[in-house]
Amino acid sequence: MRMLIILLLFIALVFLYCSKQDAVSREIIVCTEAPAAIGPYSQAVKVGERVYVSGQIALDKNGKLDSSSVTTETERCLQNIKSIVESAGFDLKAVSKCSVFLTDLNSFKEMNEVYSRYFPVQAPARETIGVKALPKGAHVEISAIVN
Repeated sequence: MRMLIILLLFIALVFLYCSKQDAVSREIIVCTEAPAAIGPYSQAVKVGERVYVSGQIALDKNGKLDSSSVTTETERCLQNIKSIVESAGFDLKAVSKCSVFLTDLNSFKEMNEVYSRYFPVQAPARETIGVKALPKGAHVEISAIVN
């Protein structure tokens, strides 16, 4: 009998957990100050209190790429992320994780100098990954997670 009660309690807890997971809200974030998605993805998705910002390349809000330098590209990527994060009701201090993609890891220093201005203290977790190519010929792409 005791074992049956424990099993029923366990099943009830699993049910409550699953019900809570289904109840988490999911909202598509649309920001007019950042470029529209150039493919089948959203600029960002807010799930509960967490925001997943799609990778941003150096497109302005009209979709024009400025790839004149890694510094310029990084600045535009982070400006887009800032605008999207603010549209979701947060600020850059709430960014917990960034992923940076570079087509040339020798440009790490230039990217990092700009990045450090956006996250001067208590910077988010981050990885920087060298890739062969990025959309539209960009040299830098950055994504973020906010919570």
